Amino acid sequence: MKAIRIFYEPEGLLYHGAAVLYALAGYIVGWLGLFSPNWLMNCLGVLILGHAMTIAAYMVHECGHNLVFRRISHNAQLGGLLSWICGAAYGTYEDMRYKHFRHHVDNDDVVWFDYEKFLLGHPIVLRVTRFLEWFYIPAHDLIMHFIMVFTSFVIPQRHNQRRRNIMVILIRGGIFLGILLYSVKVALLYAIAYMLMMTILRFMDSLQHDYPYSVTLFDFEVPARKGDFEWEQEHTFSNPHSLKIDCLNWFTLNFGFHNAHHDDITVPWYRLPQKHRQMFGADSDSVIPVRSQLKIFHKQRVARIVGNHSEDDPEGRDFLLAAQRAEVYGGNAASFLTSF
Repeated sequence: MKAIRIFYEPEGLLYHGAAVLYALAGYIVGWLGLFSPNWLMNCLGVLILGHAMTIAAYMVHECGHNLVFRRISHNAQLGGLLSWICGAAYGTYEDMRYKHFRHHVDNDDVVWFDYEKFLLGHPIVLRVTRFLEWFYIPAHDLIMHFIMVFTSFVIPQRHNQRRRNIMVILIRGGIFLGILLYSVKVALLYAIAYMLMMTILRFMDSLQHDYPYSVTLFDFEVPARKGDFEWEQEHTFSNPHSLKIDCLNWFTLNFGFHNAHHDDITVPWYRLPQKHRQMFGADSDSVIPVRSQLKIFHKQRVARIVGNHSEDDPEGRDFLLAAQRAEVYGGNAASFLTSF
């Protein structure tokens, strides 16, 4: 069949197709739930919409690695479409892809925005952020999202994208304003659903590496650890939802099998559990258990905003062991959706 041949792998028609269909259908059904007069339907709508946007975000990641279709252009088209669903279309798809590949190639968390410097330089913003984060409101991520919305006005290297940036702001902003004027409740419920997506994404990203970010997005010096495969694996960690029930990991498209992903970035999401077992077997000592992930996320939700890395922090195998005991801070506000 011609439809199968356009996919990166024949199985992609089933797995990628199901994920995209779920994201699109969930997005529509979720919105319908927000407009319902029934509060139970509202709550279900928030959960469905938030998760549909999450799956859309992880499919953007798959497209970024060209793992959905054979042609790069087809991956870019789907990734660009899905970026509208998960609210990441203000910048370009290629900018997101470039930053993410710098992460893989440089073995680094490459960024432009030095958020610790910004927060420490604006103590009132930091206090408000800490206050909101205590209530599990992803204020830190909202700051990052604000920058993403106005990316071409904030980042000098992207001033040439202003026309496109303005168009996206007018379209998305106009739709949201229309919804807000029609129903404050619906607008608020959408905001909650969006923050749910933010929370899921940062929960998964928080413990997958032990190194701090590096403000080198627009620098072109070769980093010292570039291409060091052993170093990359030593400082990458897996946090799946379950090692026994594979389908539970579909909740985030197997993104928790992060060592497997970094070992071979050409492996699509539905084969990552198999790849993980080839690398580690069924050894639970190779992953950070869900209980520890939840404890860290809860205990360090304020402390990790700034100063979550120091020279005395554990690294490599020691970090993994400390994370298994829930004794690390974890990172914050990291996402492949932000291109800065």
